[in-house]
Amino acid sequence: MPITDFLERNAKIYPLDTALVEINPANQPAKHVTWREYNLIDTNSEADKYRREITWKEFDVKANRFANLLFTRGIKRGDKVAILLMNCLEWLPIYFGVLKTGAIAVPMNYRYSSEEIKYCLDLSDSRMLVFGPEFIDRINAVKGELGEIDDFFFVGKDDETPSYADNYDEMTYYCSSMVPPVEIKDDDDAVIYFSSGTTGFPKAILHRHDALVASCLTEQKHHSQTKDDVFLCIPPLYHTGAKMHWFGSLLTGGKAVLLRGVKPEWVLQTVSEEKATIVWLLVPWVQDILDTLERGELKLEDYRLSQWRLMHVGAQPVPPSLIRRWKSVFPSHDYDTNYGLSESIGPGCVHLGVENIDKVGAIGKAGYLWETKIIDENGKPVARGEVGELAVKGRGVMKCYYKNPEATAEVKRGDWLLTGDMAKEDEDGFIYLVDRKKDVIITGGENLYPVQIEDFLRSNDKIKDVAVIGLPDKRLGEIAAAIIELKEGAESSEDEIYEFCLALPKYKRPRKIIFADVPRNPTGKIEKPKLREIYCKGRLVEVQTMG
Repeated sequence: MPITDFLERNAKIYPLDTALVEINPANQPAKHVTWREYNLIDTNSEADKYRREITWKEFDVKANRFANLLFTRGIKRGDKVAILLMNCLEWLPIYFGVLKTGAIAVPMNYRYSSEEIKYCLDLSDSRMLVFGPEFIDRINAVKGELGEIDDFFFVGKDDETPSYADNYDEMTYYCSSMVPPVEIKDDDDAVIYFSSGTTGFPKAILHRHDALVASCLTEQKHHSQTKDDVFLCIPPLYHTGAKMHWFGSLLTGGKAVLLRGVKPEWVLQTVSEEKATIVWLLVPWVQDILDTLERGELKLEDYRLSQWRLMHVGAQPVPPSLIRRWKSVFPSHDYDTNYGLSESIGPGCVHLGVENIDKVGAIGKAGYLWETKIIDENGKPVARGEVGELAVKGRGVMKCYYKNPEATAEVKRGDWLLTGDMAKEDEDGFIYLVDRKKDVIITGGENLYPVQIEDFLRSNDKIKDVAVIGLPDKRLGEIAAAIIELKEGAESSEDEIYEFCLALPKYKRPRKIIFADVPRNPTGKIEKPKLREIYCKGRLVEVQTMG
């Protein structure tokens, strides 16, 4: 069955139940009222700018209307429709509207520059672009070069609609709400996601409908969602992580809340007002919440949090010390982590499980409907405890990199996907990430795995974030450099960090300390290529201080 069937089922079984809520904390009313009271306030009020919601029936109707609008514009099975929106109440109905036509949805990163927008539209062969007001200037800059785009739909106020675009609300209002008469098969192409682009321009990742359905089943199995759960979704919907975690709500008919903002007070307030039970966070947000609480700027007793049962983290290696801090503040929370890639339809191909908190630091074992193995350069399984490349197999493996057979051949071995992540298994079969294959530092013939050094440095109470990269060195080839972002108000020196690192084996100690911000992309991954561009380009350094 296609994933659109889940939406249509929910619309029939739970037509009047809330499906999606959008919270805009920047528009919070001056007068504080409870979430229930927001539903009783006039739609043109200040409160409506803060909170919007739709039922499952309204969700399905909106998706049907957009699908039928697409038909009037000539969109057919296999065509590509790009979506360039910030998280909003319209995002998912538009996405499902595209899928209901048999066309292929193409979610796009809201941080893309004009050049990247053009590149991804061209690469994906998109015929249509749906975009929001935040992107007008960027699209205007390349509008004349988007010859393959037949139609533009603008999601925003009618009087702000660019002259070359049609207004989404206006055009869908008069369209039929009937379910489109399109048969969708499991093996049909469904979506194109883009790689994170941390190694240059992104690759287009093509997935089938069956991968989307499999991700629903995996997510619900891992986190035991029920109809009564409320999922708080903060990361961007263009990314597989946020959307595939929401698929647990889709499968069960539960409510989900889209929070447009990541400030700690906004997170806790939304959990409280919307009675959220499951929250997926990125490492920086976990750190910010804990730091704010520890500084006394927020107090837990000011919020209604007793219903919050699960906090899970993903998208990057998770420092064990961070989870220990979290559990000391929220001892009743279950904790989980999921590992995945956009090429594996997002999170879940490896899963820790809430029952395995004693293994915090591991990414877990093969997830529901998945298989894993760790292999050497020849594709042979390595012995337990040895480092090799993690490979995964399951229904969620991508069909291919769209229009890039060479890149596809580099990562697919039959039904197996090579992740590019170096990992090892412990004696109980739990998998630990060691580092990205391309991030390994070779210094004097020794392999250094930056994640191990980063995890150690994050145990320093003064350090908020850290990234370890290799710098070119005349004698050793490369040395490990630690870019360190200190916590607010903290002070430290290179000598202090060097002394702290004496607890590491000598060959693992960073040879250079740089105090600076650590850049991360919207999914929380450290942008190491950007750091290499800043600190490595055209320079050789001498080994110093920690020799």
